[in-house]
Amino acid sequence: MKIRKFLPFAILLVLSLFLVSHGFAQEAAEAEAAAGEEFHQQTVLEMIMHGGPLIIMIWLAIVGTSITMVTFVIQNILTLRKEKIAPPALVQSLRETISAGNYQEAWEICNANRNYLANVLGAALTRIGRGKEAVEDAIVEHGLREATLIRTRNSYLSVIGVVSPMIGLLGTVIGMMGAFSVLGKSGITDPRALSTSIGEVLLATASGLFIAIPAFVAYYIFRNRSQMVIVHGDDVVNELVSDIPYDELSGVQIGEAFSAGGAGDAAPGARQSRKVSVALTTNCPVCNGAVNPGQNPCPHCGATLQWAQ
Repeated sequence: MKIRKFLPFAILLVLSLFLVSHGFAQEAAEAEAAAGEEFHQQTVLEMIMHGGPLIIMIWLAIVGTSITMVTFVIQNILTLRKEKIAPPALVQSLRETISAGNYQEAWEICNANRNYLANVLGAALTRIGRGKEAVEDAIVEHGLREATLIRTRNSYLSVIGVVSPMIGLLGTVIGMMGAFSVLGKSGITDPRALSTSIGEVLLATASGLFIAIPAFVAYYIFRNRSQMVIVHGDDVVNELVSDIPYDELSGVQIGEAFSAGGAGDAAPGARQSRKVSVALTTNCPVCNGAVNPGQNPCPHCGATLQWAQ
């Protein structure tokens, strides 16, 4: 699934959190006003605007980071499931097709789907004619590639967990510069202005940690979850290819360049086998013409075919 599908949900969630925090700040200000306090409690938005252009840019970066984090969390929740890695309906269809010996049809089914199972199994089916070892190598090779893609999406959460405190720390440094500037101008005669600048510092730091902590928690949760679903996908792929008769399929090409092997690859004058598997091919091994399973003799060259049962 593409990340942009989840952006509206992430933006809505982040805005909701911001409005809730903004509402809490307003309630606190109203409570202090009702108590008769003269000091004006600034809201979160007022603190941000008071900090100047640099603080505003830092807060935009914090909001963007939080939206990205929520987006990846939603994406991982929806995609890191066994039903997405190996859909039960697809597994059943492939199991029936492979059991019937329709390997080209199984490859076409895989080619029409885009998930872990289809990508790995489709690559393995293209090497059936090379033997069991080649198929196992294809499973390992393409399984590792698909697993890397899955883990890469999750690793961005770790990056967010590292970067967001640094963004908050940058806001802290800029806020401290403002606080010391106020202290240098008015000394300690204006503690309210100094406390406002310190409040901006603490708010930026807290915001960075507010993003980093759930990002790291989500990263470790989804890391374990991704490993679990990858193992499940590998088990399904190995189960589907476990009973393939590799010796009977030597020379067969599955995929875009489909070929059932046979006479077309034999040397001129060489004696050719006429034994054909019903579950394997509908091509005559002598003239490579199309024949229906069980048909005898070949309608093209008249050769007598021995159909395996």
